[in-house]
Amino acid sequence: MSHAPAPALPADEATLNAAMLRKAEHVLALLHSASARVVTAESCTGGLVAAALTHFPGSSDMTEGGLVTYSNTMKKNLLGVPEATLAEHGAVSEPTVLAMAHGALLAAPLARLSVSISGIAGPGGGSATKPVGLVWFAVADRVGGIARAESRIFSGSREQVRLQAADHALTMVADCLSALV
Repeated sequence: MSHAPAPALPADEATLNAAMLRKAEHVLALLHSASARVVTAESCTGGLVAAALTHFPGSSDMTEGGLVTYSNTMKKNLLGVPEATLAEHGAVSEPTVLAMAHGALLAAPLARLSVSISGIAGPGGGSATKPVGLVWFAVADRVGGIARAESRIFSGSREQVRLQAADHALTMVADCLSALV
């Protein structure tokens, strides 16, 4: 059985992927300087942030793990996102990503920081109030007791939205760590 080679990423996606890996390496250096570990809780990115962080040898010293919670059932069962939060606000919302970030810290007791991502990567699934490309993020710091959430609307293909979201999540972790070191 032969396998066809994987198609090459379009130049913009390959560039973003390389930039994301550089950012992940920077985040790992910041985590190392802060003697901190991180855990991810990802929905629309499907583990891209955890994959970028674990790309580098030695990353297990700073990366506790990653939880891919694509469905609402997984968000509830693995991260403890309340059913009422999902029913009232939906999976792509500030309350949901904050609950995901807190749940990830509960699941990973050695992690100081968590980052969570939930969004609509497309091409379908959007609405007037939650368009395709809308992604919510949260970062939580167990020690500082601080959690913050923000949203972005990205454009492009499904893969471009996912890569931009993963890159932004790494930026949020880096910003949080920069305040610590």
